[in-house]
Amino acid sequence: MEFSRQLLHRLQPTLVGQLALVRSFHATPVCQKVQAGRYRITTKRNKPLTYEMSNPPHQIAHRKSWNSWNTANILGGVRPAETTIEDLFIRKFMTGTWHNLFLSEVIIKRQHNIIRIAGLVKQAISARKMYFLIGFTEEILSCWLQCPVKLELQTVEDPKDAIFKYI
Repeated sequence: MEFSRQLLHRLQPTLVGQLALVRSFHATPVCQKVQAGRYRITTKRNKPLTYEMSNPPHQIAHRKSWNSWNTANILGGVRPAETTIEDLFIRKFMTGTWHNLFLSEVIIKRQHNIIRIAGLVKQAISARKMYFLIGFTEEILSCWLQCPVKLELQTVEDPKDAIFKYI
């Protein structure tokens, strides 16, 4: 009994090492499924997609544009993390302030120290409210981001005009 316990104690580190080697080896085949950024086709083909949404991710820079235009992520770029966080903040602020009015993605373009925000907006509110929201958004974002912000919005009368295809 004592001998078997000592033998087990001596063999235990080598067994643990062999088990670690066995556990790290995977024998399953590689699955080359690419599903990120793609929309599933519905049975009745009644899900509307805009032009930006209808193009798959590998078509960025060919048929589809970037949603953020900046030079912070290139080698030697200045403030890449801050730029990404600011872009996330701008998108959240725009979808909250312009609640249910944006029909497309929020496109952010940075040139020097000017931030231009573009997108399609539906004409669901009066022109007076639209101008107020444009001025309010430009002023608040300019104060928070410490640089000039300009909105480049296009209005669409019918939301169906922004639909590219149904899947």
